[in-house]
Amino acid sequence: MVVGDFATEVDVLVVGGGPGGYVAAIRAAQMGKSVTLVDKAEIGGVCLNRGCIPSKALIHGGDEVHKMKNASHMGIEVDNVKINFADMIKWKDDVVKKLTGGVSSLLKANKVDVVQGEVYFSGEDTVKVATDNDSTTYQFKHCIVATGSRPFEIPSLKFDGDKIISSTEALSLSEIPEKMIVVGGGYIGLELGTAYSKLGTEVTVLEGMDTILPGVDPSMVRMVKRNLKKLGVDVVTNAMVQSADTSGDGVTVTAEVKGEVKSFSADKVLVSVGRKPNTDELGLDLAGIEVDDKGFIPTDKQMRTKNDKIFAIGDVAGQPMLAHKASYEGKIAAEVIAGEPSEVDYRAMPYVIFSDPELAYTGLTEKEAKEEGYDVSVSRFSFAANGRALSLDAADGFFQVVADKETQQILGAQIVGPEASSLISEVVLAIEMGANAEDIALTIHAHPTLPETFMEAAEGIVGNPVHMVKK
Repeated sequence: MVVGDFATEVDVLVVGGGPGGYVAAIRAAQMGKSVTLVDKAEIGGVCLNRGCIPSKALIHGGDEVHKMKNASHMGIEVDNVKINFADMIKWKDDVVKKLTGGVSSLLKANKVDVVQGEVYFSGEDTVKVATDNDSTTYQFKHCIVATGSRPFEIPSLKFDGDKIISSTEALSLSEIPEKMIVVGGGYIGLELGTAYSKLGTEVTVLEGMDTILPGVDPSMVRMVKRNLKKLGVDVVTNAMVQSADTSGDGVTVTAEVKGEVKSFSADKVLVSVGRKPNTDELGLDLAGIEVDDKGFIPTDKQMRTKNDKIFAIGDVAGQPMLAHKASYEGKIAAEVIAGEPSEVDYRAMPYVIFSDPELAYTGLTEKEAKEEGYDVSVSRFSFAANGRALSLDAADGFFQVVADKETQQILGAQIVGPEASSLISEVVLAIEMGANAEDIALTIHAHPTLPETFMEAAEGIVGNPVHMVKK
């Protein structure tokens, strides 16, 4: 509906078409709202186009190459594994196209009006949407900001899209680099660095702190460090990058390592030191919204901002920056707009790192549970004692369960090993449903499968483990 000659009215305006925005748009439309979704780039956002999906495809490609090169102990010998990297990138792009095409079809089926353009707030309930051809004013009853984030840039390592690159360029290289420096030992840098290492790149990781994956349980990180060493990845911690020289054929990075200045040379430098919320070019102040010192938009438990008409979800709403968190928050915001008493509960948020081996965790660690006053019971079951893990030639790692000693209620879990990314979902469900260790131990798990490790660890909490020695 047009108000005079000035504004187009809409019930819900969603700004950003990533995993938070498009999910929010669909849920709002399902609940009877007229919805317009605006994104300046591709539907699917960073996750589908330049993040989660393409990176996992590239990681899988590296895994397949690595398996073929290291299968002789299984009686499989493959000589001269050839990688057609252009075809691998094309396959990765095809995966992305299938998913983004599917999302576009879902938006259309739910009658969401999709507009490609840039959004600027012009008031507490209005925005201007600039497209290639013109500018349109929209007046909304409610708005959901889901503009995501972008790679954080280090002043001494400015992105040039060629030699100094972000994760975006790393997912679309024309050829496999001979040498790559990864600045930042967080999950993005390690995932892509490991993938390229398996494809044949000589990789060096420079991390400013004293360990890679800071904030992750050290017992989990140790196994990743061990496998990085096996792959030949050189991990340098306490390395503070100072400058980069791109004047030659490659690039040379200078860093101070424990008080000593060192130089590292490569074809490409992948900078992955975190991400920055996309909130600085929206005109949020005109809508009465302030951001914190890191650029995040403060929200309440219903994802509502200081302006009651405007909600913020996903990366712009603060840590953790996870696609599934964005989707979850998008559903909550849409339901609140529709009058439902929904609110967020992050008690069982799954965290997944596609390293080698995979890491996944949710709920409380042993240390966190103790700090919250729990008398803690911890049980760890090794994948080396799991038949399916052994038959997959992937027996590194463990499944650890943290529970309250008195009630045996599941408080959290930490998994390092094969398919950890999939296994964590059963724990999330258990915590959400208030299950205790006996509930899990009494649940029949198919054999031989990886999820049996959860059952075995739960039996350890109950006190009657069968496939490990009772302590």
